[in-house]
Amino acid sequence: MTARKRLIRRCVACRRPAAEAFAAFCSCGAMVDVEYELELAVIRNSSNPVERFFDILPVADPDLLQWDVPYTPCVHAKALGRLLGMPHLYLKDETRLPSGSTKDRMAHVAAAYLWESGVRHFCTSSTGNSSTAYAHALARFPEMKMALFTAEDFGDRVDYGTGEQVTPFVLRDATFVDAFNCAAQFSRDFGLISERGFFNPGRREGLKIAFLEATDQVPGTIDWYVQAVSSAMGVYGTYKGARELAAIGAISRLPRLLCVQQDTCAPMVRAFEEGSGVIKPHHVVHRPSGIAKAILRGDPSRAYPYVHEMVVESGGTFTSVSEAQIREARAMIEDYENVSPCFSASAAFAGLVRLVRENQFPVRDTVVVNLTGRDRPARPAAPTVRYLVRNGERWVPEDPATDVRHVLGSGPSLVAPE
Repeated sequence: MTARKRLIRRCVACRRPAAEAFAAFCSCGAMVDVEYELELAVIRNSSNPVERFFDILPVADPDLLQWDVPYTPCVHAKALGRLLGMPHLYLKDETRLPSGSTKDRMAHVAAAYLWESGVRHFCTSSTGNSSTAYAHALARFPEMKMALFTAEDFGDRVDYGTGEQVTPFVLRDATFVDAFNCAAQFSRDFGLISERGFFNPGRREGLKIAFLEATDQVPGTIDWYVQAVSSAMGVYGTYKGARELAAIGAISRLPRLLCVQQDTCAPMVRAFEEGSGVIKPHHVVHRPSGIAKAILRGDPSRAYPYVHEMVVESGGTFTSVSEAQIREARAMIEDYENVSPCFSASAAFAGLVRLVRENQFPVRDTVVVNLTGRDRPARPAAPTVRYLVRNGERWVPEDPATDVRHVLGSGPSLVAPE
């Protein structure tokens, strides 16, 4: 592919350099990001996205970043455009990726980033897409293992792959945030790396590839980028990638950002509508529900300030949509463009339709809507799943005889001390 490159890991707040070992946060409390020597960066002549954009991806060794999946289509949605009066409407069709989700991009890049950072065993949580993508990406790194925590409502959305690299835990009567916090506690108990979701730079950087591809596929300048969000790591990555493309002269201006949530779980939208740069207690949704399952994150408190800053800088906005609007948007995409996104992906288009119908959107602008995934068939519980139940402030094995020390080799039991 090409030679190794230099990565610069740096705190986004105090600008202090970070170590090469994996770190989600600086000692000052702000998150760590990856920067590149943009004066040396070029867009390479390749149809392979990780080769073409290698100079602005967070892996120094090109041999770790192998990817044989071509660009996903960016459909000029002419029929939908005529319906809405939008002649420059494009749909980035991420349903074509192997697992049916844009998270394949995330996992491919993030697994290589973690490996290069010295990580061999990590903990994470998911609503299904990220974990499925990770389970398959880890096959390229046979010595890497993942302890995965999933709330019970999302358990049938996870494909654990065929190997033994994933140790799955399912939390009874839990939320996504419960699973996220349990993964963090587990990592502390067992001395493993907490992968941290949004705060893993590899995740954010991998998700920007969809937009990087779109800049090649869409004629002229992209005025708006639209995506349904939970933590909005894809939107963050997109805008950072756009800044990098602009810095090397590959695009002439940055897109405005439109972030969409289902109205039953819209903490970011509520905070934005109140003019708040932080999630306040009354914005948090403690028991999220809705059909857009992949984006039902009720408490994005730590991620939101970073996303809010980018959306405001871009001149963009947040909006929410109802279940009826999501269902209508999905039917429109299927009927007019023959693409079948999941409800979470359809929420993005629903948000755009809502603003257009309310005369709050510039319909002549060039717009890319990221359709982030399709439905996958529900899967039966894997025989290796270990179920956890709440016991006060901790999660403990549902089966009292279960002890995970034999799985991981050392560390305390999950069972809380007497």
